[in-house]
Amino acid sequence: MIRSILVALDDTPGAVAARDMAIALARRTGASLSAATVLDWPHARDLNEAVPPGAAAFKERRDAARTLRLEQEAEAAFAACAAAAGETPFTRLRLTDAPEPALLAAGATHDLIVIGRDSTLGLEENPDGVAPVIEALLHDGARPLLVVPPGPLPGAGAVLVGYDGSIPAMRTLQLFALLGLAEGARLRVLSVGESKDAAARLAETGAAYLRQHGIEAEALAVHGTHPVDALLTEAAAMPARMLVMGAFEHSGLRTLFTGSATRKLLAAAPCPIFVAH
Repeated sequence: MIRSILVALDDTPGAVAARDMAIALARRTGASLSAATVLDWPHARDLNEAVPPGAAAFKERRDAARTLRLEQEAEAAFAACAAAAGETPFTRLRLTDAPEPALLAAGATHDLIVIGRDSTLGLEENPDGVAPVIEALLHDGARPLLVVPPGPLPGAGAVLVGYDGSIPAMRTLQLFALLGLAEGARLRVLSVGESKDAAARLAETGAAYLRQHGIEAEALAVHGTHPVDALLTEAAAMPARMLVMGAFEHSGLRTLFTGSATRKLLAAAPCPIFVAH
């Protein structure tokens, strides 16, 4: 069962939804909740950049203004989190490193990192609506992520699992089951294959594992070669309350978390994504 949750705070819509989902999860499970702001001092005030003669004073004023803005945004995020949490306790974490090392270090002492899909975390930019730090946390971190899109929290629908039998898929399924995140929901395990029989065997393997943990699971086989489209279509049709995925790397579903496929799934998923490497 999950014992500790880390949520990254800022004022983007996805981060607000992630905060609310983390609070709800902490209430349901009794897990401790840590809420973190990222001030990113290395880029806000400590960056050693060349400046033309006479511009040092301008740089000092600019850095001071940037630092003050980040401090004010952090305090506002903590205040909003306290208002949303009500009587649910949480620990404030004021992280001053850049987003990637800050969240990697803080995440090492938690079971799950919850982050908004569009989080900016200090000074980061996400022109396509996907926080750049997400890919770094997947590749370099040891904890699963729950990536939350903007908008209201999902209802009580079923959970969709993308499964291809790879080590990352098996590990993600195990983590999801052991952390107790199914919340009594039905799960639909989707596998995509070049033949319907092959996809059916994979899907049933994943579903059988979940049933061993007392989780109701249905196998769903899809014949095809476009797993991202299959997952997005099924997630929207259900509609899914959550999508569970491994960070795949090679072929078939394993291409999901490399390059443009990663961005497409993260940017377009209509529900939160639980993902681990």
